[in-house]
Amino acid sequence: MVEPVAGPEPRRRETPHPVTGQLFASPVPPGTGWPGDFASVDTPAASDAAAVLRLAGSIDDVDDLCAALSVCRACPRLVTWREDVARVKRASFADQPYWGRPIAGWGDDDPGVLIIGLAPAANGGNRTGRIFTGDRSGDWLFASLHRVGLAVQGRSDHAGDGQHLVGARMLATVRCAPPDNKPTIEERDTCAPWLLKELSLVAGSLRAVVCLGSYGWEAALRSFRALGYDVPRPKPKFGHGATSVITSPDGQEVTVLGSYHPSQQNTFTGKLTEPMLDEVLGRAAALGGR
Repeated sequence: MVEPVAGPEPRRRETPHPVTGQLFASPVPPGTGWPGDFASVDTPAASDAAAVLRLAGSIDDVDDLCAALSVCRACPRLVTWREDVARVKRASFADQPYWGRPIAGWGDDDPGVLIIGLAPAANGGNRTGRIFTGDRSGDWLFASLHRVGLAVQGRSDHAGDGQHLVGARMLATVRCAPPDNKPTIEERDTCAPWLLKELSLVAGSLRAVVCLGSYGWEAALRSFRALGYDVPRPKPKFGHGATSVITSPDGQEVTVLGSYHPSQQNTFTGKLTEPMLDEVLGRAAALGGR
């Protein structure tokens, strides 16, 4: 079922965006001027898996896809969680509005490099409205992207902060922040049509895919196989620096690279170091023509 998006709730407390100063409610209603928000009050919202499949299948424009997925309400548990976090807020961010909606892909519409991970963080992307920003993991990732030439700034804290990707695009397998960072299989599969359609719209220019963690690795190989790519069998195993070459239906080779996720668990323990992350992203940048 597809439902219209509800308009702003005037009684919700509004707080200023850290970059623009504009007041927003939390979660942020579509069409109210949040930086990078492609949705409007009239953007249809999918309320179940069948509607996600139908809507994703009907869209052939990246911006329109970003608009539709950013108002999706198909997974009740995820909708409740992302919006509860947005309303309650972490104390250190209590003076900021929380996006509190699904996170669209972000970056170049014709990327040479794709970066794919699991899902937004509850107080990171779910707050900022931009994937992989607003937490320590994002700090590590953007610093490395800048060092290898895939980002114009070494940091990104908020949508609208001037950060841009260079020949690269980021997206999450599951677009809503899940409790304990663990989506269910049903939630993953409900969200999959958004991922498949976005991949199909941007894949023509791809030369490298960087998978952050085993979840991103599995999702990338599964999704590209569903799109008709030749993926090696048996399925390649994930590891930091793991490499697999897949081939598009028209014969274009794409290199899939594995990287440990820049989570604090990995970076604090030394399992992932800056040179390790730079090496993987640097290889991707070279393959992508940067």
